[in-house]
Amino acid sequence: MRAFAPKIRTLFAVLLPFLFLTATAWAAPPRPQLQVTGYVINADLYPTDNKLSATAEVTFTALEDLTAPVFELNNGLQLSKVTDATKKPLEAERVATTSTVRFNLTNPIPKGTSTTWTFEYAGTLKGAETSPVEGINFASVQDPISILLYPGRWFPMVGLYTNRFTAEMHIRVPGNERVVGSGSGVAAPKSLPGNRTEYTFKWSKPGFPGTIIAGKFVDSITAPGVGNIRVFVTDKNKASAVAFAQDAAKQFEFMSTDFGQPESGQINLVELPSDAVVATWAPEIAAIAGPRISGKTYSRLLANTLAHQWWGSEISPATLNDAWITNGMSRYAELMYVEDSAGKAAFQSAVTDVQAGALAYDTEPLTTLGRLDPFSPQFQSMTLEKGAMVFHMLRWEMGDDVFLKFLRGVLSQYADKGVRTSDVQTVAEAQSQLQLTPFFAQWCDGTGAPTFTNKYTVFRLGNNKGFRTVGSIAQDLDLFRMPVELRIETDGKTEIRRVDVSGTESNFSVETFGRPRRISIDPQNWLLKSTPDLAVRVAVLKGQQQVAQGDLTAGLIEYQKALDANKNSSLAAYRIGEIFFMQRNYQSAANSFRDALRGDGDPKWTEVWSHIKLGNIFDVTGQRDRAVNEYRLAVQTNDNTQGAINEARSLMQKPYKREASE
Repeated sequence: MRAFAPKIRTLFAVLLPFLFLTATAWAAPPRPQLQVTGYVINADLYPTDNKLSATAEVTFTALEDLTAPVFELNNGLQLSKVTDATKKPLEAERVATTSTVRFNLTNPIPKGTSTTWTFEYAGTLKGAETSPVEGINFASVQDPISILLYPGRWFPMVGLYTNRFTAEMHIRVPGNERVVGSGSGVAAPKSLPGNRTEYTFKWSKPGFPGTIIAGKFVDSITAPGVGNIRVFVTDKNKASAVAFAQDAAKQFEFMSTDFGQPESGQINLVELPSDAVVATWAPEIAAIAGPRISGKTYSRLLANTLAHQWWGSEISPATLNDAWITNGMSRYAELMYVEDSAGKAAFQSAVTDVQAGALAYDTEPLTTLGRLDPFSPQFQSMTLEKGAMVFHMLRWEMGDDVFLKFLRGVLSQYADKGVRTSDVQTVAEAQSQLQLTPFFAQWCDGTGAPTFTNKYTVFRLGNNKGFRTVGSIAQDLDLFRMPVELRIETDGKTEIRRVDVSGTESNFSVETFGRPRRISIDPQNWLLKSTPDLAVRVAVLKGQQQVAQGDLTAGLIEYQKALDANKNSSLAAYRIGEIFFMQRNYQSAANSFRDALRGDGDPKWTEVWSHIKLGNIFDVTGQRDRAVNEYRLAVQTNDNTQGAINEARSLMQKPYKREASE
């Protein structure tokens, strides 16, 4: 049995969510050469042989005079024939380092010309062996689930998540498999000779209908009263399907209320294999890894994935410099759902984690990230986490009602289009009647976050009229300009004030009836700011990334930085304990988990999971009585974070045994 310790909400948690990925070097072209407008794809999947055979008719328009057009295509696929609109064969050059094919044309295609080429290709797709992104399985044909995900480049494509297109797909699979794609319901599955079945999908709006998932799924499952959501899972996860659909229905209704109706009211929830990404999306599709479905640990991941029906599908970034808009808002939609379903405290905790992710790699402006690898930790951290914080801070500036009007305005004005940062600013200013140039200059075109300090003097007013507090808020960014919340705790009631901060020092004067005892700046974490606590969390996030990439030594160094910032950090001590446990250094691991128990208790789940990990250590070292005692202490915490109590109770009945692969 494997104890599952919770992962902090990190910069890599959701899809796009690609967890802790590494990738080959990538640089965005200065501008696209061509725009693909539509596909007609016929594809055959042979799971027992891990093979794909396909023909793709690709209609595109030249955005400049084309002499050497380039298409991205998975390295596992070999072109057998490419013909132009006149059926003339074309010669292609494979560039494996960039997963592309290049054509050198004798007769250039003039700018503005539209044409259709036909690609015939086939090959073996198995795991991450040929993936365009090192170590990440985006395209594989296998039993029991085959995935042909849009980022896997299983068809000739350009402009990842920026080039919108239509698609008609005819997918043929063994007769015992079902296929999920965007635009279902066009035609009933058609039986073919040789016990095969053809599924047809057609998505007629410009978008990203480039994902196909096929497998030995049971008949689609729906929940009572939820007709618009279908679940496709293998028999192993059948028992979780109804609850999965019900949870998705609640999230979908919440987002439809806040953002308006998406392009389609139909959602297909699909199981992904455990060796693939943890989640992905496409029009009408939200796919989650099987272990997350069976473990019921999918809530926030599902919310983020569903949010892409609006932020990614309905609108998309015009360029990868604008990816923070859709990635960030999908993350923030997830947090908004946490606030609605779990309350303000859970929301505040989630925001704190997102702030840490936002600061982890904050060395490049959001609007210049297009030159980075879109699957790099920095790109993911910045677009997801800092992007979410930009929307969080806009909400603070605008107020809740105007903020929702602003979001709906962006979606309605740019439906089926790419949106730029300047477009978001224009809509924000129109809806809020605020001048937001300083805001976007700071948070989108700049880097860094302010470190706030305050000083003040309290004066007693005559005739029992109370007290006047005169002070100033200081911070270290010369061009910073935003309203900041001030909380004044007095002998009587607590007072809240909104202070406009401009430049490195801004004065304030507040009158209260009770004597002020404590003044806090931004107590509800509306602003992205540097604090000692966030320095700890940033170091821990970086350490987690290093550990996930297999570099335990580098991870240990980052965790030690966190302890240097706060020697009582339970979180840092817990993560250090995890590394020692992985190294089978059980005494050092036990010491670290006990340090976590003696630490500051932040976050709260470190207590229950430290007891469980200590129990694991006692089990593997043959001290069953001590192990059971730790599991009992875990249960007594009454903290079931990530199923901790369920895990502890199970381990009280059956000892922990370390798997050979651990």
